[in-house]
Amino acid sequence: MFKWKENFSVNIKTIDEQHQELFKIGNSLYDIVSIKDGMDRYDETIDALYSLRDYAVYHFEYEENLMKQNGYPEYLKHKKQHDAFIAKVQSIDEESVDEKQKKVGMDLIIFIANWIENHILKTDIEYKEYLNDKGIF
Repeated sequence: MFKWKENFSVNIKTIDEQHQELFKIGNSLYDIVSIKDGMDRYDETIDALYSLRDYAVYHFEYEENLMKQNGYPEYLKHKKQHDAFIAKVQSIDEESVDEKQKKVGMDLIIFIANWIENHILKTDIEYKEYLNDKGIF
């Protein structure tokens, strides 16, 4: 479902690799939700949710440190979006996942798709030229 395309690139190797890992987690979640065998997928859904949360925290810290170290003027605005992402993912409790696995999974997939479209393709692309001009690739 989530396919990496060159227009997602911020021309910074490490960040592009981290974004691709987020795509893999999104695809894993999509695969779990798409299985139609009637089996309980609670553990797999929770694992994907925790992977998404943990990897997002790791990635955001990396990205934010890079922005801070290089004086990126939109750092605080960018960080607020990251904080909102983490808050959203942390707001999903295990009981909700247990009761409504497919719905929670689909909601997360839509959330990730919107994040890719509205954050990676818009907000992250905004720092591309700034950081590239600082010699960061």
